[in-house]
Amino acid sequence: MKQDIHPDYHFINVVMTNGTTYRTRSTYGKEGATLNLDIDPSTHPAWTGGQQHLLDRGGRVSRFNAKFAGFTGKR
Repeated sequence: MKQDIHPDYHFINVVMTNGTTYRTRSTYGKEGATLNLDIDPSTHPAWTGGQQHLLDRGGRVSRFNAKFAGFTGKR
């Protein structure tokens, strides 16, 4: 195995959007660096169960459904 090919794995401080901080190990920056998050699990809809709606702007979905209404996909 090659020597000195792995990055330095050290402790950093992570600051979440609400100001909460915690200490973790990472290859980011140098020892004691601070990583400020723009998006974190406490605010992002992917983790908080936010609702996403499909908007039919200009009838695009309606036109697509009308165009392919008779398509069955059988070969």
